[in-house]
Amino acid sequence: MTQGERIKEIRKSLNLTLEKFGEKIGVTKTAISRIEKGERGCTEQMTKAICREFGVDYIWLTTGEGEMFVDSDDGFIEKIDRIMAGESDIRKNAIKALVNASTEDIEALDRLIDLYLQAKNEKD
Repeated sequence: MTQGERIKEIRKSLNLTLEKFGEKIGVTKTAISRIEKGERGCTEQMTKAICREFGVDYIWLTTGEGEMFVDSDDGFIEKIDRIMAGESDIRKNAIKALVNASTEDIEALDRLIDLYLQAKNEKD
């Protein structure tokens, strides 16, 4: 499948017309039509705009590998922003500790949580 065919697949899956799809990324419906038909290539700038505007995975769009859409972390990032802007030092310090922890530290924490859950389940 070509990149143009993948763009058409994105547009169809979002149920958008050529015009509406093009408007979102700042190009005409004719430009989108030509790209979908393989008459014109997709610029890097346009590729990035499609990924940004529609939540499309860059690797999938450029190579066809992986999934079409990426999972959005926006809600998660908003929560972290609120915690870091808030007054709870305990929550802030927990996030800072996780960010600065090594892979080995995170793996140890994961094992500790597993042990805790096992003990809790045995109690219940």
